Amino acid sequence: MAFVITQPCQGEQAGECVDVCPVDCIEKGEDQYYINPDLCIDCGACVSVCPVDAIVEEYELMPEEEPYLEKAEKFFGHI
Repeated sequence: MAFVITQPCQGEQAGECVDVCPVDCIEKGEDQYYINPDLCIDCGACVSVCPVDAIVEEYELMPEEEPYLEKAEKFFGHI
């Protein structure tokens, strides 16, 4: 499992998550930040610093948030 950055990031793009990630798995895309699901170690450090609560565990995604996992997978070339 990995964490997924959802819609609130699109308006904020604060970037604190990048600074605290111990495995450097978060990258800035055109409209938001993305977490590489292959590199994420599920430590949760990013969740606690996100000012807009945009980061959710993959298995806790609501149906309307699932496209954000797909966007991350596309961003990192998985699909």
